[in-house]
Amino acid sequence: MTSTNITLSSKVTHNNLADGYLKFQLNQQTTAVLSMMHTQEAIIVPVESITSMPNMPPCILGLMNWRSRIIWVVDLPRMLNLESLDYRVRQYNTIVIRVESLVLGLVVEEIKGTTKFVADAIHSPIGQVASSLVPYLCGCVVQQQEILLILDAEAIVQSSILRSD
Repeated sequence: MTSTNITLSSKVTHNNLADGYLKFQLNQQTTAVLSMMHTQEAIIVPVESITSMPNMPPCILGLMNWRSRIIWVVDLPRMLNLESLDYRVRQYNTIVIRVESLVLGLVVEEIKGTTKFVADAIHSPIGQVASSLVPYLCGCVVQQQEILLILDAEAIVQSSILRSD
């Protein structure tokens, strides 16, 4: 093998690098993704294992034990002012995210799996979605005739909506 071949193959690999994302339904109409860099785990949590807390914002469902840690659990669609989850369910589809030392459980309608796309495929969400969503987005991507919202995990955990002060 010549050094030219090595250089060529590394360029091809570099150009085809795609970032991994966890794909899920926020509600019936809205599909979104979160970077795998911030995603710790996708789990199904029985409703009984979340302890509700008084005097909290409506989007905060309560506290749960996750891997011997107590973490807050948030109704993500409600936080984003979208159609809320059906509260008659017996279990929650929960995505555990970590941003630095902050860990948060995000309840969504359905977890779809993983997907990949290159950064060049990301477009501005402005004009594509409700303006109330824009602060929580990194952008959006059109993939297989659907628009995927790329959520910003840092913006979610830092949101003033989650602060009761």
